[in-house]
Amino acid sequence: MGKFLGILILALCALICEAAIFRPISDSHRSAALELLIPKDGSFTSLKETYEALRTFKVLGIGHQLDIKAKSCKSVVDTAGSPSSTLKDLFQALEVNGILKCELSKETFAGIASRLKDSVNTASSLLDYYYSIGSLVLIKGQTSEVDVHLGGADSVFRAIKALSQSDGRWRYSSNNPESSTFAAGIALESLAGVISLASSEIDHSLISLVKNDISKLLDGVEKYDDGAYYFDEKLVDAHGHQSPLSASSAVVRGITAFATASDEDLNLPGDKILGLARFFLSVGIPGNAEDLFYQLNALASLENNRVSIPLILSLPTAVLSLTKKDQLKVNVNTVLGSAVPSLSVKLKQIFSSGSKDASIIDQDLKFDPENAVYFLDALPENIDVGSYIFSLEIVLDSPEDKKIYATGGRTKVPIYVTGFIKVDHADVAVLDSDLGNVETQKRFDLAGESTLSLSANHLQKLRLSFQLTSPLGNAFKPHQAFLKLRHESKVEHIFVVENSGKNFEIILDFLGLVEKFFYLSGRYDIQLTVGDAVMENSFFLQLGSIELDLPEPPEKAARPPPQPIDSTSRFGPKAEISHIFRAPEKRPPKELSLIFLALVLLPFIGFLVGLLRLQVNLKNFPKASVPAIFAILFHLGIAAVLTLYLLFWLKLNLFTTLKALGFLGLFLMFVGHRTLSYLASSSAKLKSA
Repeated sequence: MGKFLGILILALCALICEAAIFRPISDSHRSAALELLIPKDGSFTSLKETYEALRTFKVLGIGHQLDIKAKSCKSVVDTAGSPSSTLKDLFQALEVNGILKCELSKETFAGIASRLKDSVNTASSLLDYYYSIGSLVLIKGQTSEVDVHLGGADSVFRAIKALSQSDGRWRYSSNNPESSTFAAGIALESLAGVISLASSEIDHSLISLVKNDISKLLDGVEKYDDGAYYFDEKLVDAHGHQSPLSASSAVVRGITAFATASDEDLNLPGDKILGLARFFLSVGIPGNAEDLFYQLNALASLENNRVSIPLILSLPTAVLSLTKKDQLKVNVNTVLGSAVPSLSVKLKQIFSSGSKDASIIDQDLKFDPENAVYFLDALPENIDVGSYIFSLEIVLDSPEDKKIYATGGRTKVPIYVTGFIKVDHADVAVLDSDLGNVETQKRFDLAGESTLSLSANHLQKLRLSFQLTSPLGNAFKPHQAFLKLRHESKVEHIFVVENSGKNFEIILDFLGLVEKFFYLSGRYDIQLTVGDAVMENSFFLQLGSIELDLPEPPEKAARPPPQPIDSTSRFGPKAEISHIFRAPEKRPPKELSLIFLALVLLPFIGFLVGLLRLQVNLKNFPKASVPAIFAILFHLGIAAVLTLYLLFWLKLNLFTTLKALGFLGLFLMFVGHRTLSYLASSSAKLKSA
């Protein structure tokens, strides 16, 4: 019980701790993707679902697990070659083709590109620009034989920029006054496509205006208490409601795409970039395929962007043992779990449990290149068993590292330090109630090699005392210290052992406890439980027993409560049932039974003798096939009647026998009539001859 309660308290401490731990993408995401994304019938219902699954598997590095190329490529070819395909259909088909590398001809690409350029010039909404420009960018990445450059890219850029709002959000069209965060993401992605497709350099003043829009957009980002940043979508219209996950994913993809295409320094705050990464990681493993795609697609954009790559600091284990002299180990990875080169990681502060005071420490962690882990040689000397919050910081000393990575300052992580607690001066004594003199005193040990055997009456007291000392010699107060007395009738009494510094002591005055003990004299087992989450030697010890002599209960004294019945007892062995059978009835002699059997068989013997006397033979048995069949059925029917008589004698009742005999009788009448008719006809022919 002590260990279980300690684990529960440890879990509660982890939940209420202010430090939040974010871990990069792991194998659990790969397992979830295999469960959520692989279709049962071998194909997806749409190109959109196909691309989301392919992109998710590609980010996770398990694309070989999905074998859908044949069916998906057929859908891609059909969509790309159809003049009735919408811009959205073409965009999704090209996304799938970018991963599967389907066999699209140069003529197909050229026809699509020509149509897309026309749609860019006639576009009237943000989505038209997004699908048209995005499709041209996809074609550019899939073939170099088709010209996809945009003439007049500045005018296209201005047309998209005209839909922006003062708060950094975008409108879907000039007819829609409402601004959208999700629209801002796809607008930035569209502008990045315009820059990459432009036949000449875009006006720098236009790019500066977009940089200003991005800055305003980031000013409106919302924040959780754990340091995670996210974008919320307040617009609900015909385009559907976008969740914070999809809206934040769209903005991240748009910002990273624009930064890459424009080759501009956007001066994005590293704490917000890291906060967005923390938001996507805080989601854990989404419960549906679409959310999993949004999460991983955004994290992949953050990991491969040229703005700043977020670094995630995490611990392989948050429990350190002073007994085993464990080392503090720290992982520094990108959001997708990739290891990074050696950086400077420092331990800056240590907060004690339940205290806001911190020990200021500036200690470097060493890097193990073989295991790609940072470690602390030894814990600070003043660290004793207990729970702490370690404040760790990734320090970017190199200017090049500062351009590449975003660290977000210090990360607070909960650390639980365990150790072996020393138990000293463990004594049990029986005291005289009046003078307090020790009448019996015995010492117990944790090994439990010897058991105590005590006796006391209601005028005496029982005293239990011991000391608990931490590995550094400090007083240790466990989460639980209980003394239990269990009567031989299974009535239990539990008492809390109080402490004063290192000393733990409890005195039971039996005179004041006789009512609580229900005046039950007899043998009581003594059990001591001491446990804590950071105590490696928590114990549940059977100390022995004490024989109590209590006075007789008065008439109106409370009775002990009924003990619960063990529900598993009904599955145990039952009491043996002894049964004496009555003497068997007297049976007739064996000879008489044999005579009766002979009399039963006598009619059958007479039947056989009668057949012999009548000189029965088979000369008149029909030779023709049909009469022969009826004759055989007639004899089988007679045999069935005889068998029925036998079954009636052995097991059947009269009603069942009569029913069966009725059916057999009708059958015998039919086949017998046919057989006898044949014999009569044959006899008449012989006489006439």
